[in-house]
Amino acid sequence: MRRKTRKRIAHWQKTKLGLPDLEHVKSAVLLSLRSPESQRSYRRSIEDFVAWYCSEPRLSFNKTVVTRYRIHLEDKLLAPGTINVRLAAVRRLAYEAADTGLLSPDLAAGIRRVKGAKKLGMRLGNWLTVEEARSLWQLPNLNTVKGKRDRAILAVLLGCGLRRGELRKGSVWGTEITEKVVWHVVKEYAGRLGVSKLAPHDLRRSCARLCHDSGGELEQIQFLLGHVSVQTTEKYLGCKQRFRQAVNDHLGIEPSA
Repeated sequence: MRRKTRKRIAHWQKTKLGLPDLEHVKSAVLLSLRSPESQRSYRRSIEDFVAWYCSEPRLSFNKTVVTRYRIHLEDKLLAPGTINVRLAAVRRLAYEAADTGLLSPDLAAGIRRVKGAKKLGMRLGNWLTVEEARSLWQLPNLNTVKGKRDRAILAVLLGCGLRRGELRKGSVWGTEITEKVVWHVVKEYAGRLGVSKLAPHDLRRSCARLCHDSGGELEQIQFLLGHVSVQTTEKYLGCKQRFRQAVNDHLGIEPSA
């Protein structure tokens, strides 16, 4: 009788996770990620899931519950890409839980089979032309301290293709520069320029395209932006094939006249 009771308790512990277990597994997930941006994204996604998961008592951590969580995210009208990022974090959470013996491997395998949200088309950003980019970073007034700071922020975003989180890490900015400040700086001068819906990340995209248009190699742009996959860099370029002036029209192997 004692052996059967112990087996039942062990099995119960591997189907449901308490808050201490979830915190332990979350720490394991974050430690396995090298990129600070990935750590921040996964931390937020996991914390949102844990808050939802703990809002209803006695929930098992299984495929059915994660599917319900996906429906919950869809009801909030989140973008498919955002939903898939959240689900990727939950799958990673299940993987680490199974790896540490806190969750049944069968349940973890079922969670990893939860399908993500379907993407209809590709979500694109905004790109600035050379003239727009030049005008944007020169808009701030250099006669004021704020203007000098804002011009430096815009120049670094455009010239180096940094993310907001990477920009604020520079010690030269001081402690008052936050990601929200960077957002408002871009929004302020984009409004003056007359470019609507311009976000800080669009300056990163613009940097990639301007590098490409000026003859930069795709691999070098990938290194500049710090992308692991070259396919991600290609999405940042947002280029369309030109059939009238195709890149393979003049390879130098054509027969001489």
